[in-house]
Amino acid sequence: MLGHRDNIISYTKVDGCLNLILFSTISSTFLLTLLLAIGLIFFLRAASKDRTTVVRVRSSRPAIEVLDGLVKWLNQRGWEQEDGDIEKKILRFRGSVVASTGLAILLSVLGTIGAGCLGLIIVQLFPSIGWWPLLSVLLGPIAGRFYQIRAARPERVEFQLVSDDVNTGALLQLRAHRDELIALELELGPSLGLVSDGELLSSPL
Repeated sequence: MLGHRDNIISYTKVDGCLNLILFSTISSTFLLTLLLAIGLIFFLRAASKDRTTVVRVRSSRPAIEVLDGLVKWLNQRGWEQEDGDIEKKILRFRGSVVASTGLAILLSVLGTIGAGCLGLIIVQLFPSIGWWPLLSVLLGPIAGRFYQIRAARPERVEFQLVSDDVNTGALLQLRAHRDELIALELELGPSLGLVSDGELLSSPL
């Protein structure tokens, strides 16, 4: 009788340990899923937000040479010139941003993993409802599609001749997507003698 009682106590302890392990596993999975969802949301916002930046650059070259170099460079990259403002010495170009296919795939994979983890948690908490919550993995590609819709949008490049002095050179104000301005500074900086405050290249965002 005493041995039977000890067996019951042992089984109870084992069952309690198993329940504790199961609870810890579900809690950990839920926490990881929550962190993944939060990270995915911030990632989507950062990847699709408007990053238009205004920066001033100076060149020791004549203004006509600098403007001609900028126009040729933008035309080579597929930008189309729009009507400018002669009085304000402004030139405008239009183009479109294409969403990154690789990034869209990555976001779809992350969304699928997160949805699968959430479905697994629901199955563990409510086993009576069956395995249908795991079908939530089909919602994963929505994250990639959302990024493609938000990221693919028209963009504009605008630059204005602020001053043109024989002694100090040409001063331009550029307004465009930050990545485009970085590419401009890296590719045209040495050839046109463009000098900015350096914030574009030093900032990680």
